[in-house]
Amino acid sequence: MHPVIDQVTARIVERSEPTRAAYLARMRQAASVGPVRADLPCSNLAHGFAGCAGEDKLVLRRAHRPGVAIVSAYNDMLSAHQPLREFPDWIKESVRQAGGVAQFAGGVPAMCDGITQGRAGMELSLFSREVIAMSTGIALSHEMFDGALLLGVCDKIVPGLLIGALSFGHLPTILVPAGPMASGLPNSEKSRIRQLYAEGKASREDLLEAEAASYHSPGTCTFYGTANSNQLVVEAMGLHLPGASFVPPGTPLRKALTEHAGRRVVELADEGHMLAEVVDERSVVNGVIALLATGGSTNHTLHLVAIAAAAGIRLTWDDFNDLSAVVPLLASVYPNGSADINHFQAAGGVQFLVSTLLEAGLLHRDVRTVAGEGLDHYRMEPVLEDGELTWREGPSHSLDEQVLRPASKPLSADGGLRMVQGNLGRAVIKVSAVAERHREVTAPARVFTDQRSFTEAFRAGELDRDVVVVLRQQGPQANGMPELHGLTPSLGVLLDRGHRVALLTDGRMSGASGKIPAAIHLTPEAATGGPLARVRDGDMISLDTRAGTLDVLVEQAELASRQPAQDGQLASGWTGTGRELFGALRAAVGPAEEGASVFSGQYAASAESLAGTVAEAGLAPGHLP
Repeated sequence: MHPVIDQVTARIVERSEPTRAAYLARMRQAASVGPVRADLPCSNLAHGFAGCAGEDKLVLRRAHRPGVAIVSAYNDMLSAHQPLREFPDWIKESVRQAGGVAQFAGGVPAMCDGITQGRAGMELSLFSREVIAMSTGIALSHEMFDGALLLGVCDKIVPGLLIGALSFGHLPTILVPAGPMASGLPNSEKSRIRQLYAEGKASREDLLEAEAASYHSPGTCTFYGTANSNQLVVEAMGLHLPGASFVPPGTPLRKALTEHAGRRVVELADEGHMLAEVVDERSVVNGVIALLATGGSTNHTLHLVAIAAAAGIRLTWDDFNDLSAVVPLLASVYPNGSADINHFQAAGGVQFLVSTLLEAGLLHRDVRTVAGEGLDHYRMEPVLEDGELTWREGPSHSLDEQVLRPASKPLSADGGLRMVQGNLGRAVIKVSAVAERHREVTAPARVFTDQRSFTEAFRAGELDRDVVVVLRQQGPQANGMPELHGLTPSLGVLLDRGHRVALLTDGRMSGASGKIPAAIHLTPEAATGGPLARVRDGDMISLDTRAGTLDVLVEQAELASRQPAQDGQLASGWTGTGRELFGALRAAVGPAEEGASVFSGQYAASAESLAGTVAEAGLAPGHLP
């Protein structure tokens, strides 16, 4: 193992020791020998199988074989989730063949960031992760299940499913993806037309035609945003079947993998397998490394922190930063290149990526996965031979080094994710798609508090100069931390005109962060009195990704003496499009650096309480029943 990866993993283990021990103790207490429903009172159990028929009812009644929960994010509005409609029937039959019974335990909400981008609904997007986690908890709360299959793909959905399932970490759990849509209009062409539209050089019809040619069929959007980052990360963590991430929907191989997930979760239940033991410090580090090696979504600096916390693991931005310094960038997929995720898959996909990272000592090999012990399982690719699913050795070399490189010949020496900090706080920036000459910017600030005001200023020509666009009051407590991807075309125009341009925000920029240097997730956010609330138009802002610094060039005494701008959104104004329903989450959410989660404080309190109970009993967590 690379020494830095060993060191980072060791310090995560050390800082997580009390919370991780308490979490594992709780999971071991929850574990049961044999189907858990056997302990239900008769009336409870009868309710649990009343809707079943035939052999399924008899199996559940006897309580000798595993019951499997299906939790799905299916809806037919999201192209990525539309294929999930058929999955439950396939799974039920495969689980039945393995001797168990699968029941559709619950659906979770699934909103589309592509549809809500730049709209009021986007202010619910991050909070939907917490709602999905709670919905997953409700689905699994009936004590009827000995294993779970989680069906979901996009942005907040996979993290939410996994966070919820980790509260039931005593169950074996497999995530089941749907796969990407076929390649459509090249992403670079889509981006070009978006910029032309921003300049008034393309019509709305031109733009709609380009967008429709890009997003054109069932399946995941093909650029390397948060949805596809989700799939790659959880596969590298050992939570998918090997090779499952990027097999297209509507193919025999996708159906075979989905059916096998049903059979496999029954095997894992029989073996006493636990999700809690798959998601450990090493698998979390593997997920971070896979993200960095491919230039994945910055949203995972929130999601992986929150997922880790749900398993009692304390992951920090400093861990991302230190790992990024030694993990090479191996993939060139839009927005970090012109290829899409189908090209990445054709070049060798996750199997070649895992293989080359293992050979370079950049991934933990000795981990538990849903495929078995050790990450070497994920060097294998699924194929159909005479109609039967099997796995064979994946590619030993990249089939297209313009898209995917071996670790010995990287695109760049580091993963391209930076933490910057200074008198404005701490922020995240992805530079893998940012040209070297744009990675250091010093320019006057122009302050906005909403996207519409920015767009109006751009169209009026007020930003046609060197500028650091400051968009504040976009943090978790301000308005739910919406993605600000809609700013990209206009900022790209300014950059292409030769100006020094950067974005600074306490909001998110999405998994499609591209060529604009964007310091995002700034914490503390303006709504909580962070220094960003004291920045004024014309203040010089210095962003240096090489030095890792972010400062407003104002005397510290003067900055401290300024009254924070009262430009936040009043709670009474946070209404419409369902936003008022989420007021409690907005009030409870933690800072971006802690995953922008409403659960983080509850995890800590729960861990402290259980740790005290364990200590009083004189038991080590590993010796709990």
